[in-house]
Amino acid sequence: MSEKRDLLAIGHTALDYIIQVNEFPLPNSSTTINNMRTFQGGAAANVAVVASSLGLESSLVSAVGGDFLGSEYQNHLENLNINIEDMIIVDEDKTPTAFVLTDSNHDQIFYFYWGAATRFKEAPVPADAISNVQAVHLATGDPTFNSKCGEFARKEGKIISFDPGQDLHMYSSPDLLNVLKICDILFGNHHEIGRILESINMDIDQLREYGPSIVVETRGRNGSVIYADEKINIDAVERYPTDPTGAGDSYRAGFLKSYLEGESLEYCGKLASAVSSFIVEAEGCQTNVPTPDMAIGRMLTI
Repeated sequence: MSEKRDLLAIGHTALDYIIQVNEFPLPNSSTTINNMRTFQGGAAANVAVVASSLGLESSLVSAVGGDFLGSEYQNHLENLNINIEDMIIVDEDKTPTAFVLTDSNHDQIFYFYWGAATRFKEAPVPADAISNVQAVHLATGDPTFNSKCGEFARKEGKIISFDPGQDLHMYSSPDLLNVLKICDILFGNHHEIGRILESINMDIDQLREYGPSIVVETRGRNGSVIYADEKINIDAVERYPTDPTGAGDSYRAGFLKSYLEGESLEYCGKLASAVSSFIVEAEGCQTNVPTPDMAIGRMLTI
């Protein structure tokens, strides 16, 4: 049986192709790529990596291909002491791959190859992994698998956070309602929170009464808003954004780090904002992860 852990992240582990362009092409046209590099990513893995670097004992459940075994990415996760013994290995397929295009306005378009992650739907619930953690974070991934894991985690009395992210379009209204009903914290950027409310025909207050008592809405350079018993506005930490990819995942990791340690929601938001400010300063989701002292030092500037 696995050792006791703080946080289990469930969802994608992926390879990220980060592509910089001046502008997105129109249909049936092209544009010049200014820069392209490959990085380790995937929303669940990003959360696990940043959370582990901040001091949380983390576990990760993803569906990856045979190319993951013995890879630099596997070694990286193991070196961070992230428990990956419950990973779903699909030998005959490839690890999911994201192609992230960012233009000169820092707007982004994502193309995502699911690869091995198409097997999420048929995978069993990682019962031992869930039973041995304090909290479960449901990141981007298959709605059916997330729902099954969330329902089991709720029966086990775990803290559950949910972030559908770029996979929000895969959730039908009943899918969303099923997961929202059982989660404690909902994360999303302002576009995603708006689409969720529209899909389920609720406002923030109705959503909080229905399911998550805490709704965290990130707003990029405009900071973030935490909806709880009171509305808490959190300023962004102003840094030049070399690459915004992964900023949201690192925010979630910083927030959960503080939340699981019993800090106030305002503190959680401020630390999360500070953590994410480091990520945007470099290309890649896991390239410029701060230590706890670095994050706290920058948090004090908010």
